[in-house]
Amino acid sequence: MNKTNIVLFGPPGAGKGTQSKFLMDRYGLQHLSTGDLLRAEIQAETPLGKQAQELMSAGELVPDEVVVGMIRNRVVEEPRAKGFIFDGFPRTRAQAEALDTMLEKLGSGITVMLSLEVEQEELVKRLLGRGATSGRPDDRNEEVVRKRIGEYEAKTAPLKDYYKAQGKLRRIDGMGSIDHITDRLVAAIEG
Repeated sequence: MNKTNIVLFGPPGAGKGTQSKFLMDRYGLQHLSTGDLLRAEIQAETPLGKQAQELMSAGELVPDEVVVGMIRNRVVEEPRAKGFIFDGFPRTRAQAEALDTMLEKLGSGITVMLSLEVEQEELVKRLLGRGATSGRPDDRNEEVVRKRIGEYEAKTAPLKDYYKAQGKLRRIDGMGSIDHITDRLVAAIEG
């Protein structure tokens, strides 16, 4: 059975959370957020979770091989899944290569990388609006919001090139209504 594995990309405020819920329902996919995985592994006190907790407690970043190991565990735990949406991972070329290698060993791979493209001023407006209603402090300060968007753009450009070279990058216009954006995502997946 061929799995549909999607890397969902987009800057903060692009609508990844909203769109991933729709894609999960439409295609029967599992959502893999590295933040959620880390918390679950730590709470379950798995060997990888314990290793991650020690590193985080020492103020260090969790290395790629630990994160990829957690993703592998989750993929293996869900053999009947029709596929996965990777959210927040990969963030670097090394992570993308490790993810490809891991999926290959499991007889699978990335189907498509969907990159939600939204104009910067619209992102700022969306995030400040979200900050006013959600209470998230990182969405309330315009300077912080602009810095987060800039960081995203600087760090993810190489990943877009990586997936473009594989013929898997699909740039999606993330402007307009939620339904129109959803229609564009479906067209990219099914087209």
